[in-house]
Amino acid sequence: MANIFYITQINIDFGVIATLGEECKKYGITKPLIITDQGIKAVGILDIALKHLTHLGPGKTCVFDQTPSNPTEHAVRDAVELCKQNGCDGLIALGGGSSIDCAKGVAIAATHSGPLKNYATIEGGSPKITDKVLPLIAVPTTAGTGSEVARGAILIVEDGRKLGFHSWHLVPKVALLDPELTLALPPLLTAATGMDAIAHCMETFMAPSFNPPADGIALEGLRRGWLNIQKATLSGLDKEARMNMMCASMQGAMAFQKGLGCVHSLSHSLGGVNPALHHGTLNAVFLPAVIRFNSRAESIVKESRLQRMASAMNLKSSSPEDACLIITNAIKDMNAALGLPKGLSDMGVKEDWFDKIIAGATADHCHKTNPRIASESDYVQMLTESM
Repeated sequence: MANIFYITQINIDFGVIATLGEECKKYGITKPLIITDQGIKAVGILDIALKHLTHLGPGKTCVFDQTPSNPTEHAVRDAVELCKQNGCDGLIALGGGSSIDCAKGVAIAATHSGPLKNYATIEGGSPKITDKVLPLIAVPTTAGTGSEVARGAILIVEDGRKLGFHSWHLVPKVALLDPELTLALPPLLTAATGMDAIAHCMETFMAPSFNPPADGIALEGLRRGWLNIQKATLSGLDKEARMNMMCASMQGAMAFQKGLGCVHSLSHSLGGVNPALHHGTLNAVFLPAVIRFNSRAESIVKESRLQRMASAMNLKSSSPEDACLIITNAIKDMNAALGLPKGLSDMGVKEDWFDKIIAGATADHCHKTNPRIASESDYVQMLTESM
């Protein structure tokens, strides 16, 4: 039996952040804690959000602006302390996937006892996450992770593992998608987050579980993302490109309830080994090797999935083998055009990290939803090809 959920309220338009106050009122949030980071504060986006919350009155809005680039349990605990000290009754995540995932961690930890690892998916923790979680409104400022419409969060817990947390209770009550907030996003971050969205669309389309709506959404997200990522990166004020990238990000996350795969099991693990590495950039680098590995999966061949992805990317192919070569070459060319690293070695990754990366990848929740289950030697091959 397939369980298909779509998913939450989504408001998308230029300037839609102006409805933030109305949405807080709708969901009974009278004293929100805004979870954000120093970058969002520095460029003035935090001030925009605060302007739309003045109706709550003085002292009614608190701010945690110390979200790290890869959110940690330590940051979650600091935010929870602030939340409890000020009697906050809801959360606003303002930022990229890091801020949104950090907010989801706060939603859990503020209302559930014990270490965060107890609630991680691979620890059997998903059923322990209840409807007691704090209500969350998400306002993304990047077009990549799609966490604003997803049930999951990725957090580095106290023992150093980068783990996934999944529950329908973690889905934000509403996602306010305002492409205007992405217009000032720097080119490299636009590229890296955009390739994250594209990776979501591609990898979830390759995942073997049965979810026809997710397949359709993923292909349309891939089409929008592939057509517009270079425009958005090179011409940051192109409003149409920015809107399309925000759509691709949303669609990738709407679809990936179907499952992801080895791109993400590797990225999650390597991001735990070195938290300074950007998740979207890792996805971009891993995609070609994983697509080559997946190309021999029975479900990929039987359902012409590589040819269908090539078509969505406006690439012509004559066979599964041809589609594999054309897609992987196109991704490498796109990474180069966007100024992303050619391989892991350019990012400082060392071969003597492989054992630790593979140990994390085989334990990751995305490992088992790949169309082919990768062995340790398969992961060595993918890592070697990605160097």
